[in-house]
Amino acid sequence: MPVHYELGDDHVVWITIDRPEAMNSLDMDHFAQLRGAWDRFGGDEEAWVAIVTGVGRSFCVGADLKTYIPQITKLQREIAEKKVEEIDGYRIDDGVRAVLRGVKLYKPIVAAVNGACVAGGMEMLGGCDIRVACPEAYFGVMEPKRGLFAGGGTTVRLPRQVPYPAAMEFLLCADRVPAETALAYGLLNAVVPAEELKQKALEYAHRITANGPFAIRKTKESVLRGLATNMGEAYKIESAIATEVFSSDDAKEGPAAFAEKRPPRWTGR
Repeated sequence: MPVHYELGDDHVVWITIDRPEAMNSLDMDHFAQLRGAWDRFGGDEEAWVAIVTGVGRSFCVGADLKTYIPQITKLQREIAEKKVEEIDGYRIDDGVRAVLRGVKLYKPIVAAVNGACVAGGMEMLGGCDIRVACPEAYFGVMEPKRGLFAGGGTTVRLPRQVPYPAAMEFLLCADRVPAETALAYGLLNAVVPAEELKQKALEYAHRITANGPFAIRKTKESVLRGLATNMGEAYKIESAIATEVFSSDDAKEGPAAFAEKRPPRWTGR
């Protein structure tokens, strides 16, 4: 399978796009597989953090334009004719859900960017919480160079994640941006040598899993829901979530473990 899902005993799942012969571009089947991996991660109680990466010299370059456009056009026509939501397991929104647009996934995601991260890869990056890259990686919202539009969330998320001038340079110039520049813009958390990339991503994941998983999920939920509304409503969301967390089993276990000078035994509830 071109998209692998591998869960370790450390509560970290690796989601790997394995199509190096096509720069880890995605056709309809691969988009469906990637969406399925995110759905599986969301429902997997043993998976607390995901690391997404690619095989070879590319992280992800988005849709395979040679195959995806005719495939999705045919699917749209058949779904409209038959008035159904899916055909043979494929859905119209597989592509945008695969790149995490509009997905209510509050578990943390770490991106280990091993190479080209453009188009849909850049859109998926916007749905990741921690981003580590190697020096050879590059980034770009390059759809306008082909007269296309980045409709997988980038025009919405990027201006909320980096300074406005940096976001607009990405979006309007449609240039290829090297990793060190992306780091300076605030798009990345770290740039490390390629041979250290996976270990650095795993280090971030383990720093997260050391914390209460329920509190972590709720923290991300508060951030994402708060960003989608005004300050007053965001404070209300934060207060409601705080009540949930302080009423949880993990909120009892954390202070107890501290008082007893032992590692906490998190349940995620």
